[in-house]
Amino acid sequence: MLRITTLILFFSIITVNSLFSQASATANFTASATIIQPIGITTTNNMQFANIDARNGGAVILTPDNTRITNGDIVLAEGGTVSAATFEVTGQTGFAFGISLPQGSHRLSSGSESMLLQDFTTNYDGSSIAGDGKTIKVGASLIVNPNQQPGDYKTNGDLQVTVNYN
Repeated sequence: MLRITTLILFFSIITVNSLFSQASATANFTASATIIQPIGITTTNNMQFANIDARNGGAVILTPDNTRITNGDIVLAEGGTVSAATFEVTGQTGFAFGISLPQGSHRLSSGSESMLLQDFTTNYDGSSIAGDGKTIKVGASLIVNPNQQPGDYKTNGDLQVTVNYN
């Protein structure tokens, strides 16, 4: 009887062990990370509307492709440099980025006289950074007052363009 009990006990232990032997499993993994090139932006040209005859006022729209368009009684005079603000964006090749342009209106002043700069636009189409970077341009509208006084008008402070990876 002792042998039968021992055999039953032995087979019970083997059966119980085989039931619980597959209750867990183990897998292995590795980890990795890639450090990308930080995004950067450098100003290569400042925004310049060139020479304007104010007459009865209006607006000069400077497009990102350096074209000036008038609205109102303004004449685009000869001379001066026409240039949209131009920037070189660098970063990880193949990565797209977002761009934030100045918001609202900003003053250009000459002494006590001023004009407003607003409605900023860009030629950035959402495409990725190439190996040598990405050139983007920014235009805006300049609101010229009737009989605006002659002078060299400049922003009172820097205007900011910000880029970041999407």
